[in-house]
Amino acid sequence: MKNILSTIFCVLAMVIATATTALAHKIPADTVKNLNALPGNPYQAIPANVERLFYVQRTPNANTIIYELNIDSDGKLNEDEPVHPYWIRYHDKGEKADLSFIQRKFAYGVNAKPLGNGKFDIRFVSYKKFPLTLMKGSDGKYHIFATISQHQLIVNRIFLRIEGGSFWVPNVRFVEFKGTDPVTGKEVTERFKP
Repeated sequence: MKNILSTIFCVLAMVIATATTALAHKIPADTVKNLNALPGNPYQAIPANVERLFYVQRTPNANTIIYELNIDSDGKLNEDEPVHPYWIRYHDKGEKADLSFIQRKFAYGVNAKPLGNGKFDIRFVSYKKFPLTLMKGSDGKYHIFATISQHQLIVNRIFLRIEGGSFWVPNVRFVEFKGTDPVTGKEVTERFKP
């Protein structure tokens, strides 16, 4: 499982690094000083949002990919595309931006397959072997669930620590999942070294 996760996030890191125009920017010192819930993560947590499922952050770039519920104007879930990914571009004054066609289809987008009973199989387009499940939790709200180290958790945040390497083959030092144990409600952090 660790090898699969490492591969997933090596691919994600490579694609994120190549698709982002702000790669050459350095992280501002004030960002590094901000409140930081994950050791080794220089970026602060994103404030809570009703529709947000989880987000992905990585070094060396603060731009963040948000994955949220795709709700229509009547408040109903779009069952054809239940998850909507987009950027928060911190290097561009924190502006929200939709993913480009290439980013949606080959990098950060997700595919959804209905499983019945309001559940969906969610897969990253860049790595289809890692299953996520969109379903309602015991709180009656939709969440993304993943099984990591034989333990199910609600995924809130994914962080990739990248140090060096090349443009196409980044040196991923670790991948960190931050989530919630659906049984106890406790915060869980799982870190993997590729």
